[in-house]
Amino acid sequence: MSEPGGDRWERGDAYERFVGRWSALLAVPFLDGLGVADGLDWLDVGCGTGALTEAVLERCAPASVVGVEPSAGFLGVAAERLGGRAELLRGSADALPVPSASRDAVVFGLVLNFVPDVQAALAEAVRVARPGGTIAAIVWDYGARMEFLRIFWDAAVELDQEAAALDEAVRFPLSDPRALRRAFETAGLTGIVVRAIEVPTVFADFDDYWRPFLGGQGPAPSYVAGLDRAALDRLRDHLIGHLPVADDGTIPLTAGAWAISASRAW
Repeated sequence: MSEPGGDRWERGDAYERFVGRWSALLAVPFLDGLGVADGLDWLDVGCGTGALTEAVLERCAPASVVGVEPSAGFLGVAAERLGGRAELLRGSADALPVPSASRDAVVFGLVLNFVPDVQAALAEAVRVARPGGTIAAIVWDYGARMEFLRIFWDAAVELDQEAAALDEAVRFPLSDPRALRRAFETAGLTGIVVRAIEVPTVFADFDDYWRPFLGGQGPAPSYVAGLDRAALDRLRDHLIGHLPVADDGTIPLTAGAWAISASRAW
């Protein structure tokens, strides 16, 4: 499956190596900051490979969890990861296969930027949430604090000006907290809270940083997949000279994100 912009979302294993491993770290402070009660019915919209769903199961003592995801490849990885602990359904964010007023908490983990119609997706979240229920999302801060991608795109654009149009910071306005808040306000949600979250992304070495970009899953790897060998080598060599390397050979970076939470009106 390819999304608008040429992004590929087919192989859950490759996604896990690229960004899924960092998504799992992000899920913990995101959920802890929601402050919701135990024993609720949850919906994870765009559950992907199941990182956030797994965190809900482990940290939130839910009564039930449903995950909805359009990619069959990602759902397969999620099913293996979760081992039947959640109900997984194939579907899209703007047409959720979930009954109205059936969920206490509806969460979007790093998916809203990739939804073609954000307001339709939020309207669906309002539909399936119970009155007073929590609706929340988290998105990467592509413009500044998502360092391993920021460094990549800055290097790519320096070598190829056409890459600028593919940069997530350019393509996805919801990576700005003001735009994220406006989207939730437009959806009629109340009690909106926006907060910043950061997690460490420490790469063992350059190979650990670079090889996931060759997996073809997501905007940056999709761009890499379209390069010829000479351009690929130039980009690789350019990145080697621009990444910070610690004395032990690791590459210590930080990934920042914006979390937003609100309530469905009674």
